[in-house]
Amino acid sequence: MFVLTVDQDASRRRGDRVDAALSGLAAHIGARGLGADLALPFERTVGDEIQGVIRTAATTLDLALYLQRRTEWSVGVGIGAVDTPLAATARASSGAAFVRARDAVERAKGKSVPVPLALVAADGPSPAADEAEALLQLLAAVVRRRTERGWEVVDLLVDGVGTAKEAAVRLGITPQAVSQRLDAAMWTVQDRVRPLAERLLADLDQVTT
Repeated sequence: MFVLTVDQDASRRRGDRVDAALSGLAAHIGARGLGADLALPFERTVGDEIQGVIRTAATTLDLALYLQRRTEWSVGVGIGAVDTPLAATARASSGAAFVRARDAVERAKGKSVPVPLALVAADGPSPAADEAEALLQLLAAVVRRRTERGWEVVDLLVDGVGTAKEAAVRLGITPQAVSQRLDAAMWTVQDRVRPLAERLLADLDQVTT
């Protein structure tokens, strides 16, 4: 099982953004049809922290990158067993995955990681988890650096507009301009690497307890 524990960055300066993040997550989950993959929905746990429990590697990656896109959140990914049956809420639930997500978000908030995202999948050293974390951090860095112009094109493609040519018509720009935006957004790189990241996460979920 996967647990995402997410803490707001610089909340004293920016103000509480939890409600906005929860609304954004709900809209994203609904638009992408990811609701069935949530074992427990995201909720505020304490202060400016939110938490959710996820069944699949693909949705875990999707939501971690969505939160990185917002550039306001430190994301901790915990992988492992949970105490069953789960409680009615993430806040009331327990298990190794919750403890690891807590450890991960604390590290994500520090300066030892290149982006505010960390992963913990074992109680001790784990080379496989280190490799998965490095790949997630690379994808997060790509997402965090993408411009609004890049997101305009990427969002249309992800939402099923179709080809880059069709996206160009929708945006009123040339196909060449769409291609340039996609290159700058590193979309092809992200799209090709994503299956590997999902597989590494799924493998960790299979072997962790």
